[in-house]
Amino acid sequence: MHVPDGFINAPVSVAAGVAAAAAVAVSLRGARRELDERTAPLAGLVAAFIFAVQMLNFPVAAGTSGHLLGGALAAILVGPYTGVLCVSVVLLMQGILFADGGLTALGVNITVMGVVTVVTAYLIFRGLLRLLPPTRRTVTLAAFVAALLSVPAAAAAFTAVYAVGGTTDVPLGKVFTAMVGVHVLIGIGEALITAATVGAVIAVRPDLVHGALGLAAPLKLRVDGALVDAPAPAAATPAAPAGGGSTKKVWVTGLVTALVLAGFVSFYASANPDGLEKVAADKGIDEKVEEHAAAGSPLADYSVKDVDDARLSGGLAGVIGVGVTVVAGTGIFWAVRRRTSDELTATSTTTPTSAG
Repeated sequence: MHVPDGFINAPVSVAAGVAAAAAVAVSLRGARRELDERTAPLAGLVAAFIFAVQMLNFPVAAGTSGHLLGGALAAILVGPYTGVLCVSVVLLMQGILFADGGLTALGVNITVMGVVTVVTAYLIFRGLLRLLPPTRRTVTLAAFVAALLSVPAAAAAFTAVYAVGGTTDVPLGKVFTAMVGVHVLIGIGEALITAATVGAVIAVRPDLVHGALGLAAPLKLRVDGALVDAPAPAAATPAAPAGGGSTKKVWVTGLVTALVLAGFVSFYASANPDGLEKVAADKGIDEKVEEHAAAGSPLADYSVKDVDDARLSGGLAGVIGVGVTVVAGTGIFWAVRRRTSDELTATSTTTPTSAG
């Protein structure tokens, strides 16, 4: 759903840019409460994983494909504020290096693909967890539903932006129906990917899933043929988180998975246009589309310039993209975390003067 340059006029693009910048600023402050020494590097990994999976377009209808947006996945894994930052980092890397998503439309893309998906998914996710029993299965189920609904919500948000600042005269009802209709189908793929990823992480390290914090299924004992809760252990020492310990194994596994997906599996992705591209071509939204400012990038269109073999070119571009995204994301999240630590240290070392 990457909006290119030319779909939205300049005033609305600027307004969306201001809104996106404000959302990123708020998220930078909020992320300080979500990140710690373990989760800061994992947030960079989440951004790289989203980048990799977004290269895997899957068919959803005749001549149309879809790909992960990632807002729900990021929000549930690392928190809503950090989730907005993760998607923003991905969109920035894609726009600058790969000419994917317009640079003047970056604010629109961050608002629609980042803020709307994260906020919608997280509100739905938290709402469902209030109604469902707190188990790992319900967290995964809630992630599925939240991801499913976040995609058509983003499509509706794009339609709203287009209604205000669209550069072509296309009936709004037709745009809304086409966009939401195809993105409901794409949302199914988003939900499956999100639920599978959240379920895989929560199975081995529930302490690393932001949406599962506080989730603790009591140990069951069989007494006289019936399952009962085991008595709580004595609190002699603080209990280690379930599956706690070093995050190195999770980080390495996630990075290798992202590299394989972007460097190899992406070659087999659907070549059909994604939902927005298809709707734009069918309805005439793309009549005033502009050439991307980074069209001359050596990595434009997810291929490496002067590498003739398509498989090798696309694979190298994917690997480079994952590498750049994980480095940029991890650097940003470590900086946010370190600033928080420095502020806490400064506060703790400052003793107030007492009267008397």
